[in-house]
Amino acid sequence: MNTLVLGGSQFVGLHLVRELYARGHEVTVLNRGKTGSALPAGVQRLVADRTDNESMRAALTGKSWDAVFDVSGFVMVAGRSDIGFLLDLFDGAVGAYVYTSSIMAYQQGMGVFPWTEEMPSNPDGPGTYGGFKVAVEHAVLERHRASGFPGSIVRPAAIYGPDNNIYDMEAAMFLRLLHGLPIVIPHEGLVTGSYGHVDDLCRVMVDMAGKCAAHGEIFNITAGAVTVTEYIRVLSEIVGKPADVRYVPPALLKSLAKQPFGHLFGSAHHAVLSIEKAEDRLGFAPQYDFRAGHAQCFEWFMRSGLQDSRDPLKDPLWFSTYDFAFEAEVASRIAATG
Repeated sequence: MNTLVLGGSQFVGLHLVRELYARGHEVTVLNRGKTGSALPAGVQRLVADRTDNESMRAALTGKSWDAVFDVSGFVMVAGRSDIGFLLDLFDGAVGAYVYTSSIMAYQQGMGVFPWTEEMPSNPDGPGTYGGFKVAVEHAVLERHRASGFPGSIVRPAAIYGPDNNIYDMEAAMFLRLLHGLPIVIPHEGLVTGSYGHVDDLCRVMVDMAGKCAAHGEIFNITAGAVTVTEYIRVLSEIVGKPADVRYVPPALLKSLAKQPFGHLFGSAHHAVLSIEKAEDRLGFAPQYDFRAGHAQCFEWFMRSGLQDSRDPLKDPLWFSTYDFAFEAEVASRIAATG
């Protein structure tokens, strides 16, 4: 296939490029050219800013693709780029358009599990991350209904794996465990979330591009769900270090100026996705379960040099980071309350 990846420089986009390249597809990436990345030799580059319609028109007019993969949706939230304009450019010029949405496209706080694709969507509006994902989903699906546009949508839950640039997830937990730092967790460790390896996500996205049955459909893509307590227990075994867990009392939690734990441990991320539709219609089966995927990720982490980081890791796109000094302060307050 002749493929285009919108994004392609970090994490999901980078792993998607590698998956396409490994399967022998012709790959072009389109991004602003501001983030360096180690793309495979032979990958072509287009430089354009998707918040600038004229730069996108100049880069894409007259070109056609067997498949387009849109993994740069977060930039769209910040820049308010025009999804209608983008779909106009691609309509009639692509064989498949796969959009990477998010579990945040669901209405949050639903009191039933698991979440299936027909459940209510996020009502918060396009100014929010989840609401913007919903707006793009609706645009893609409406275009499919109107013209047969070959769009399809993946809704991953928490994505982890090598090169993850959301640093308050497994990277922060590996560091806490390696250095014997306190691990502050809320809600008695009962918050439950679905976790999926980045390579499983990329593999199924490439598969979707070749399936006409995927057009006009939404698919949840993830692996198993675990509680926060289980998350810490498994990662502790993988790292080979004991976990110094501190449960933050609800009253203390309400008084804190910010969260002393990763964003996935908060009640907003208490959610479990069903992948039955993807299993039935796409033949999807995760290659990595929670333990095996995080073990592979930890091996990469130890090779990467990140385990020696002195300053908090922080990505300029997501801004997700951690504050171990604040976590230690909260742990001391928990101990003082006895």
